[in-house]
Formats: sequence, C-alpha cells, structure tokens
Amino acid sequence: MRVLSWNLYHGRDFPSGRRPLLAEFAELLNGLDWDVALLQEAPPRWFGELQRRTGSTGARVLTSRNWWPWLQGKLADWRPDLIKSSEGGSNQILVRGAVIDHRTARLAWLPERRRMQWARLDLGVCVANLHASTLPKAGAEVLRAAELAVEWSGADPLVFGGDLNLRPARRPEVFEQLRERFGLGEPTAPDAIDHLLVRRLRVAQPPHQLAHGDLSDHAPVLAEFVR
Repeated sequence: MRVLSWNLYHGRDFPSGRRPLLAEFAELLNGLDWDVALLQEAPPRWFGELQRRTGSTGARVLTSRNWWPWLQGKLADWRPDLIKSSEGGSNQILVRGAVIDHRTARLAWLPERRRMQWARLDLGVCVANLHASTLPKAGAEVLRAAELAVEWSGADPLVFGGDLNLRPARRPEVFEQLRERFGLGEPTAPDAIDHLLVRRLRVAQPPHQLAHGDLSDHAPVLAEFVR
C-alpha cells in the first residue's frame, strides 16, 4: 500500500500563487502512484473535485479560518497569494478504495483550530491525518492524536501522518515516545516536519520527499507499506 502525505498550502508570493491551482494540484496528485493520500491545508471546496479527478473516495474535516466560504473561494481563485491561508483549510483523506469508518478529534482551538481525522479503510488498515500547531504546542497535540488513533485502530495496522510541525533532530523525545508508547516509527528525515509513521506494517519503501515544482511550500511525502 502506497501512502502520500502533502500539505497543500499555496499562498506564498510566487508566480503560481497568482492563478487558480486546483487543476494543477489534481493533475499532479493523479499522476502519482498512491492508494491513500493524506492532505493538509487543502481548500475545503476542492474536496469533491480532487476525488473526481483522482478516481478516489474519501473523508474531510474542516480546520481553521472557514468564515465566509463563498467569498473566500472567490478571492482565492483570483489571487491565492493575497488571501494565503485565510482561504480556509481542511484535512482530507483520499483513498482508492472505500472509507468504512471516519472519526475526528479536536486537538486545539487556539491560535487556530487543529483536528485529527482517523479512518478505517477497506484496504485492511487505519489511517490518521493531522496538521499540528507550531511549537511549543505541537508535541502535546501529536501525542494526544497518536493515543486516540492507536485506541481507535485496535489491532489493525495504522499509518499516522501529516504535517506534524516537529523535526526529529530538534524534538527527538516526542518521536521516542511515539515509538515506545505507540509503536509508531520511523520519521521521514531528521529535519522534516511532514511524516508518515506506521505500526504493524512492514516498510517496503521509507517515507521520502517528491518533486512538486512551486505548487506548495511543502513537498509531498510518499511511502510504501506491506502487511
């Protein structure tokens, strides 16, 4: 099973931020070889189109800054580089299969709403997707999310991923707890913040970053796991 994690944030002031980017994100996603995609900072209004254009089904949970969706969407289509993350965000799980069960957990209200989403898939695994706050709150949020994800998954294999906002080189104690308390390992790279951690699956291809042009300020992370 190939799993992708990608923070789609696209509001930086570079040329690609001056035009609607849904079609380009969808084309790149569709061209990658994945069974499950965990997306963070994804515009909520893209959810249906991303499913349609990638031949997937999925689940979505709203995160921060979803105030006036219609107006925010219009402004974002006009100039994504100006509205930036004020377009509104969501976590999204896309699967080339089916979602059997979907749950969410609030991790923080302030300074922004952070939520984890968890799903049991017909692929025989569970996945958890989150975008944690920045330091110093990230560690506590990630550990709480891991605790819930492991509890909800029971004996089933689990892939726990997303933008954790934690670099193993700087916060090794959090990754030690993830490994020792929850059996989740190993991080993408010492200086990475986007990770795919796994328990009860064998790593066939370790998490690694992919080329993505200038669509986002995060690189997609892809890994392959087998039972």
